[in-house]
Amino acid sequence: MPNASALPGPQLDELPFPERFETEEALEDYLAVPSRALVHDLATLEGDLLILGAGGKMGPTLARLARNALPPGRRVIAVARFSEPGVRENLQAHGVEVLACDLLDREALARLPQCANVVFMAGRKFGADGNLPLTWAMNTHVPAMVAETFRRSRIVAFSTACVYPFVPVTGQGASEGDVLAPPGEYANSCVGRERMFEHFSQLHGTPGRLLRLSYAIDMRYGVLADVAQKVHRGEPVDVSMGHVNVIWQGDANAQALRCLAAATVPTSPLNVSGPETTSIRWLAEEFGRRFGQRATITGQEAATAWLMNTGEAERLFGYPRVPLKQMIGWVADWIGREQRLYGKPTKFEKRDGNY
Repeated sequence: MPNASALPGPQLDELPFPERFETEEALEDYLAVPSRALVHDLATLEGDLLILGAGGKMGPTLARLARNALPPGRRVIAVARFSEPGVRENLQAHGVEVLACDLLDREALARLPQCANVVFMAGRKFGADGNLPLTWAMNTHVPAMVAETFRRSRIVAFSTACVYPFVPVTGQGASEGDVLAPPGEYANSCVGRERMFEHFSQLHGTPGRLLRLSYAIDMRYGVLADVAQKVHRGEPVDVSMGHVNVIWQGDANAQALRCLAAATVPTSPLNVSGPETTSIRWLAEEFGRRFGQRATITGQEAATAWLMNTGEAERLFGYPRVPLKQMIGWVADWIGREQRLYGKPTKFEKRDGNY
């Protein structure tokens, strides 16, 4: 069984927080450094890793992180349509195998290698309301096919905090056992995704976890980048959805991979985000202070928001490594230097569930 010291390169525990990330390459290299805990947990498992839907915002860095945490003899295979230029080639350059596949194609899905470990990251949110049948197909039909196809695997499936109803901002946040009654078709299709994985896990005894993620961020996207951009441009920040949970993308990816070693039968949900209830108004004012300009606020905070209790994840994995203040500093530096962004706003302000 390998240990952290047996792998080449440093582990995350040994690295100080960088003051800034000069380039995207430096950022992605940092996101790909595993912790000793991740190396240990993956070493308790056998078999290769298949990542379905690996072409999005988090998938490429999760694949590289897994590659660096696993010994060379175990394969990491990233599956996506790979429509964005350069993603496929970058993964291959870092030792990740890639397979192009449309997950809506049942025959193509059946041809994928049967791996002992599967991370499912596919889904449709942006533009969801523009084609609701496709949204439901991607968020419910594809999970059913994946759960059936890989019923003998261990499956960690990404979900979202949007499956919960809004909860009071003065409370502890939604817990994994709460009733799911969210607003909007997108969120309800995500409930459908969970139910498909639950059904087939019960039917076939498939071990797994449902990762209810709230707002992973790096400098190129996420709630912090959304707020920072508006403040930097002098645009008003809407605080109607006045509070959020956020987590560094590297911490979210690490917890997702560690969930493979914390799978349950039948599969069960796990809330993953930062432990703080973070005020959007406070974030705007903090970015304004860092940019040397006054933040413009619009709207008024509602008494409820999409918030969740991450106590179980903290019991399993400890607190996220990167604290909120560090993330704010990195994002402020990135936005202040006008570095590249994904151009995919989170739409955190939305309270009607329509995306």
